[in-house]
Amino acid sequence: MKINRYRKLFLSTCILCGLMATTTLVSCAPATEEVIIPSFTKETYPRVDGSTATIPLSQSFAAKLLSMSADESKKFIKHNTTHNAYVNLIEGKADIIFVTEPSEEELALARSKGVALEVVPIVKEAFVFLVNKQNPVSTLTVKQIQDIYQGTIKNWKDVGGPDKEIIAYQRPDNSGSQTLMQSQVMKGLKMADAPTELKPADMEGLIEVVASYDNSDQAIGYSVYYYANSMYNKETIKFIRVNDVEPNNKNISSGQYPFTSAYYAVMRNTEPANSNARKLLAWILSKEGQKVAENSGYVPLK
Repeated sequence: MKINRYRKLFLSTCILCGLMATTTLVSCAPATEEVIIPSFTKETYPRVDGSTATIPLSQSFAAKLLSMSADESKKFIKHNTTHNAYVNLIEGKADIIFVTEPSEEELALARSKGVALEVVPIVKEAFVFLVNKQNPVSTLTVKQIQDIYQGTIKNWKDVGGPDKEIIAYQRPDNSGSQTLMQSQVMKGLKMADAPTELKPADMEGLIEVVASYDNSDQAIGYSVYYYANSMYNKETIKFIRVNDVEPNNKNISSGQYPFTSAYYAVMRNTEPANSNARKLLAWILSKEGQKVAENSGYVPLK
């Protein structure tokens, strides 16, 4: 682990904890002093991969460090979705990825390959629940959400809505949002089995079905805040308040919103101390890097 390097660079206390014996979570505050801006070319820039929701973040970093236009960075940066990014990192096809936390299957894959992962939070995020604006329900408790997705609450009337069946959409296993749903919300509780038609393959598909007129006030689904609020916002959906706390930048930053999470930079823990991937990460956690993230619409660590 390169914890001494992080202490030196960021002048902050870093906490290490093992996750599933194959992952190290490095929790660092942003830098309190300036970090030297790394000098990259297209050829020396780290091999980056990641989730759909971190594409704008990754593009903004590349645009800043490579002096690219927005259009140039869009062509340069390619993400292959969360699970594929983890596979590429574990197999040595990527140097650093920007993703949500690893799933059980991804951790198992890393173990099988003898790979330990280093997981570093780089911006804050939140896990949000979406309903159609036709639905009068605006707030749910954590327990009510768990009950809906366990199948014990099946009608909106039981949570203050109309006398209609709840259509609870999920995501496929190993998608970033499904991993967050299981780890942050369900916390070991078994989710009700959902047919394939209630498991859209991508976040865009889930938002579309919740937003559609056909589902009106029956559907509920989930996503990550940045994607649903900035990348694929639909006028016909609204965010559910959880325990009566609205998901917004202020409540995510303060941690008041119950399902606050993060996007992480993940590397193999054998990544050399002075590699370009580590130089990129050091800059991302610097004041300048965090400002670039904030200007791109993400919630900085502080």
